[in-house]
Amino acid sequence: MRILTGEEDFDGLTETVATLPGAAYWDDGWYRRELNQIFYSGWLYLCHASSLIEPRAFRSFTIGTQGIFLVRDEDGTLRGFHNSCRHRGSILCQEAQGKLKTRSIRCPYHQWAYGLDGRLLATTSLAEAPDFNKADYPLHPVAVREWRGCVFVCLADTPPKLEDSFDRGSDRIDNWPLESLKVGHTWRKKMQCNWKVFWENFNECLHCPNIHPELCDLVPIYKRRISGPRDDPDWSQHKSDPDARYRGGLRPGAESWSCDGTALPDGFKTLTQAEKDRGQVYFISLPSVFIAGHRDYMRTVRVLPTGPEETEIEVEWLFLPETLERPDFRLENITDFAIMVMDQDAKASELNQKGSRSLRYDHGVLMPEEQYVKSFHDWVRATLS
Repeated sequence: MRILTGEEDFDGLTETVATLPGAAYWDDGWYRRELNQIFYSGWLYLCHASSLIEPRAFRSFTIGTQGIFLVRDEDGTLRGFHNSCRHRGSILCQEAQGKLKTRSIRCPYHQWAYGLDGRLLATTSLAEAPDFNKADYPLHPVAVREWRGCVFVCLADTPPKLEDSFDRGSDRIDNWPLESLKVGHTWRKKMQCNWKVFWENFNECLHCPNIHPELCDLVPIYKRRISGPRDDPDWSQHKSDPDARYRGGLRPGAESWSCDGTALPDGFKTLTQAEKDRGQVYFISLPSVFIAGHRDYMRTVRVLPTGPEETEIEVEWLFLPETLERPDFRLENITDFAIMVMDQDAKASELNQKGSRSLRYDHGVLMPEEQYVKSFHDWVRATLS
């Protein structure tokens, strides 16, 4: 086993670092703090805007204990509201998505009607008190921002700057036509693990060889339990080696993340050759999404907690419109590969969650290759403080 001296010029950790405490993954108090200080205070990704294009199109979502819904008004503005009637609090939007039949939002309980801008239009009472003013009872709004075709919301009264939630540089995907793509497939899964466990799994590749053999075959450097060349303390000895095990990228002959490694005929013409050769690039906005860019499609992975030990992920596959219209388009060749990888990640995350319940597990320790896990832990601590 190689012992680090601290003189290596590499990206990994050079000292022992403790993880978050074990209780952070199951304690109700921790979970409530995270809901209030992370999920109810910052920007969260919900969906690609192509699923809300038409006037009166709507979608509903659950963030922790909070229900919200989005609706596109007749002028094309996307609006967000708490999913709660101002009369006595009934849920308003019962369906996950659809299109309103009229230009109003009607409560299913007592039939109060609201305009698409949230104004209360009508009640169903036979009379209204003299001091009752409809203007005093609009729907409670939620801040909405469309960024490059991605829909973000913030539940805070004074939202922070959206771009401050972007990690590792939003410019990494400047050449990908994110706003021009359409959702070709959506997949959801509920995992029995804390939301942080899933993010930690995303941020390291120590687990890759035994959890993701197929992915390691496609991306050979993952087989070495690292995700980048400089994660190896001896990286300088291999910096001129063209082998994908050392430089990163896809295996020879592979073009994209798919079951057979082939890319779609309609690739992104805006990418550089280096971006195509890289195989994948990631854009991250904590705590709710990472977006993967490939040479022929993109993939969003939304992460939202549904309890202290339960997390829902929703994956969208985004394609050029002309790709979706091709008669020879093989959707499963793309989606089945990522679903397999995500299922493997989910099982590993659930194993980790169960073990964290041990009475003896006070905290863990990070190894040199887990520098991004440390960065994530630092972000969690800073946000909660």
